[in-house]
Amino acid sequence: MLDAKTPVLEEERHILKARELTKTFGGLAAVKDVSFSLEEGVIKAIIGPNGAGKTTLYDLLTGIYLPDRGSVDFNGKEIIGMASHRITALGIARTFQTIRLFPRMSVLENVMVGLHHRTRSGMFKASFKVPSERREEREMEGDALDYLNIVGLNMQAASLAGSLPFGQQRLLEVARALATKPSILLLDEPASGLNAYETRELGEIIYGIRDMGVTVILVEHDMGLVMRISEEVLVLDYGEIIAEGTPEEIRNDPKVIEAYLGAELA
Repeated sequence: MLDAKTPVLEEERHILKARELTKTFGGLAAVKDVSFSLEEGVIKAIIGPNGAGKTTLYDLLTGIYLPDRGSVDFNGKEIIGMASHRITALGIARTFQTIRLFPRMSVLENVMVGLHHRTRSGMFKASFKVPSERREEREMEGDALDYLNIVGLNMQAASLAGSLPFGQQRLLEVARALATKPSILLLDEPASGLNAYETRELGEIIYGIRDMGVTVILVEHDMGLVMRISEEVLVLDYGEIIAEGTPEEIRNDPKVIEAYLGAELA
């Protein structure tokens, strides 16, 4: 039994551990020997200049790419080699830098797509709308509205997704990702194209998601947002980690200032 003097092992506090992830394209290393751990319940930002390997790292974590070498342990399970949908089902969801919605479906229906893997009805029940399938569909609609409420889009539930302003489409992607009930949510430049007010609102939404028990990884160029909401920051340059620490440590790291931040945060 642990007592007050017994140290807690580092591995016991981490939900995800990436080790020596490497991915090359045409002989160029997009990600090189990247290792980091993610503590449960934190907001961790990954920053770096364009081409630093941030989105490639996301693609490795979510099964879109297979690394040349390396491992990813998620809750004690190795996920390298798993298909993307299996990784999502385990509890890792993401949004994309380029919005990927179904524009001719309603806002509500887009979120319900994220709920489909949790359905119990088979093809026969779904085709003939038996009572149990209708009940499940009503439950899904209620759940989808809850996720829309989290991002402030519940009043737009009946609107076509393609008719939403750009910023709201990004929030809809977040709601759809949340519908998969992730343990970890990977956000890829969620503030891109947002104005200052929308960016502040996004920060509050991310706080709310973290408070729901979802661990958040954030790839973002808006340094104001990153430094305001992140508890940990990892910096990539040319596919390699050049720094990792608290926002204040990163703000004052000479290597980071030289490679990326410059006078922006000086």
